[in-house]
Amino acid sequence: MSSIREQILAALLARLQTIPGATIKREAPLPEAVPAGGLIILRDGDPGDPEVLLSPLSYLWEHQTEIEVILQRGQDDDSAALDALLMAVGTALAADRSLGGLAEWLDWGAPKTSGLAIDGAAALRGAMVPITIHYGSSDPLG
Repeated sequence: MSSIREQILAALLARLQTIPGATIKREAPLPEAVPAGGLIILRDGDPGDPEVLLSPLSYLWEHQTEIEVILQRGQDDDSAALDALLMAVGTALAADRSLGGLAEWLDWGAPKTSGLAIDGAAALRGAMVPITIHYGSSDPLG
């Protein structure tokens, strides 16, 4: 059986896969071209140092991860298309903040938008959405 951390990241990826039209990946490199519906990449992030409870032994995590939302530049209205995709991400996340009971709470911050340039590729427009996953485990590797 996989760790609670891995189960949570898989559940978060599954939540994102409910977004219609977008291509969803985990820990993928930035592409030279983006599918027409946009690309969403889940970055595993850093679980950080847990708070430790001794009786019973429990580790309380505030796992910092990111969701990268990317569109190909050149659409009629890049800003509106990026905003629509970000709103779809928010809707997918809000539908189940406990990820099926695996997490205590899922929280996200405001997106940080930017233009992305890759040598030899068309310009991309993107945003990073910071995610904090609150959960507990009985093992530091969990």
